[in-house]
Amino acid sequence: MKRVCVYCGSSAGAREEYTAAAQQLGAAIARRGLVLVFGGGKVGLMGEVADAALAEGGEVIGVLPRIFAGKVSHEGLSKLHIVDSLHERKALMIDLSDAFIALPGGMGTMEELFEVLAWLQIGLHSKPCGLLNTCDYYTALLQFLDHSVAEGFVKQAHRAMLLVDDEPDRLLDQLSTFQPRRVPKVAELE
Repeated sequence: MKRVCVYCGSSAGAREEYTAAAQQLGAAIARRGLVLVFGGGKVGLMGEVADAALAEGGEVIGVLPRIFAGKVSHEGLSKLHIVDSLHERKALMIDLSDAFIALPGGMGTMEELFEVLAWLQIGLHSKPCGLLNTCDYYTALLQFLDHSVAEGFVKQAHRAMLLVDDEPDRLLDQLSTFQPRRVPKVAELE
């Protein structure tokens, strides 16, 4: 694992703990000599995670759609890719990264997380995916995923692919030791 993609809010959220978690995660990534890949913005948790990694001397790569360039672009990055669409942004972030972490965020964060998790589920990649569950932000989502397992829509083995912790270093440890296990999505493929 050399590059970690962090999905997170372009807002700071309602709690100071979210900002602190973004800062801790960015610093932890840089201290480990890993490269941070993120959405390229200077605002919200995006800016916090990038600034913290940069402050620790880390390499930070941003990927930003052209429609946001100049408005929210983080200018102090090691590299900033400007792409034409959100689809290109997501694809490039996935290609550049060896692992994925979602900090608290909104619909965009959820959409990005679930795309990489679904791709892991069906075998399009074998990169670990994790949630930093700061202040139990994702606890209701995790309960929903457990409900999806109980209702027969998600296999327990697929649910277990999503790594979770509330402490950045422990989550990074989990990502670094992740061993993908291929579990067919549908019964007829088994």
